[in-house]
Amino acid sequence: MSKKKAFALRINEEMLKAIEKWAADEFRSTNGQIEYMLMQQLKQHKRQPKKTNNEKDEK
Repeated sequence: MSKKKAFALRINEEMLKAIEKWAADEFRSTNGQIEYMLMQQLKQHKRQPKKTNNEKDEK
């Protein structure tokens, strides 16, 4: 698993409420939902991070 880095995010309150509801609907944490949404956008635009050798071996 890749190393995670903490990052402070300022976000509009209404947007956060919508993300929290979506996360609950999909049984994810709010943080997990934001990560999921970001990864979907990265994949859509062909900018997802390359997998490291450790990540390839874990699967």
